[in-house]
Amino acid sequence: MSSPSASWVIALGADDAGVDYKDLIKADLEKDPRVKAVIDCGVNKGSDDLKTAYPHVGVAAARKVASGEANRALLICGTGMGVAISANKVPGIRASTAHDSFSVERLVKSNDAQVLCLGQRVIGIELARKLVSEWLGHVFDPSSASAAKVKVISEYESGVEGGEKVPGDCS
Repeated sequence: MSSPSASWVIALGADDAGVDYKDLIKADLEKDPRVKAVIDCGVNKGSDDLKTAYPHVGVAAARKVASGEANRALLICGTGMGVAISANKVPGIRASTAHDSFSVERLVKSNDAQVLCLGQRVIGIELARKLVSEWLGHVFDPSSASAAKVKVISEYESGVEGGEKVPGDCS
């Protein structure tokens, strides 16, 4: 992932338990000079899609990233966990919940995750806004020691198992 200035295209989605934060953070993203565009994957207050279940929103946003239409996705539900699980069902996507600065940093720098998931019922809006801003500033270094580990994750996903085997009774 690279981050030339004003080049992020962010797919943004939430269910009814995260729509309040989604709307506030969407406005922040649209004003951020690092963000070129925001793709709103729903849900929206006052519309028929408000009761759309989080798996649909999570997968829709993750597909935008997987297809290359977006660089990253931000997903918000009650805990962040449901949308993370859903987004991870899309091949090539690495999504996780993170509710502190260190986890957000490592999400990108250690795991090359493209999708940040937050829980509206878990953290306050000011922390959520801070974490999203920090997230936009982090990029993965493909020459880092973590790159080899991310490659192993991708190989497992594609059905290729190579390299070191798991020690002990789990192999």
